[in-house]
Amino acid sequence: MQKDLGNYRKTYEKSELSEKSVTDNPMELFQKWFYETEASEGVDEPNAMTISTIGLDGFPKSRIVLLKKYTHEGFIFYTNYNSEKGKAIANNPKVCLSFFWPNMERQIIIKGVVEKIPENLSDGYFDSRPDGSKLGALVSNQSEVISSREEIEDRLKELENKYQGKEIQRPSHWGGYIVKPISMEFWQGRPNRLHDRIRFALENIDWKIERLAP
Repeated sequence: MQKDLGNYRKTYEKSELSEKSVTDNPMELFQKWFYETEASEGVDEPNAMTISTIGLDGFPKSRIVLLKKYTHEGFIFYTNYNSEKGKAIANNPKVCLSFFWPNMERQIIIKGVVEKIPENLSDGYFDSRPDGSKLGALVSNQSEVISSREEIEDRLKELENKYQGKEIQRPSHWGGYIVKPISMEFWQGRPNRLHDRIRFALENIDWKIERLAP
């Protein structure tokens, strides 16, 4: 089975990115691009990001998670600490995030170091979730092998009965991480594959701005 994709072509002409148009802080540029993507209404989940980790088997693995908050310090998401990604992070906290917004012809690639956020912040976010999502965090031993779909559905029914009318507290194995960036590359599609690539690299406490060849 094969399919030749060599004739797939797209011309990138929507915008440009220059050193004169960027701020000294990449988080400010990230916020600008994120707001523009939200306003465009061309992406269902602009906060969907790819996170790549190095697994315990030595292989990289990428998957989509949802960005839940960003601050001047970094990017926050939530997951099961005992999941495959959680174990990978515990072993090697260096990760890569990427956002791809095709309607804007833009992507952002972020290298950073991960650490857990304070427990009270994880508690606050967990409390804001719908009960179904809270129970989902209790039901699933994320990344573990299960016998069938029915196994987790039966477990969910048990917990729905157990917690009916009761407060659902955050399990200790579930919570937030923050990715603190050391490098942020902004990619803007341009004609003839001569794309704009501006990279911010952290040096001590300052950001060095560099243009990369497309």
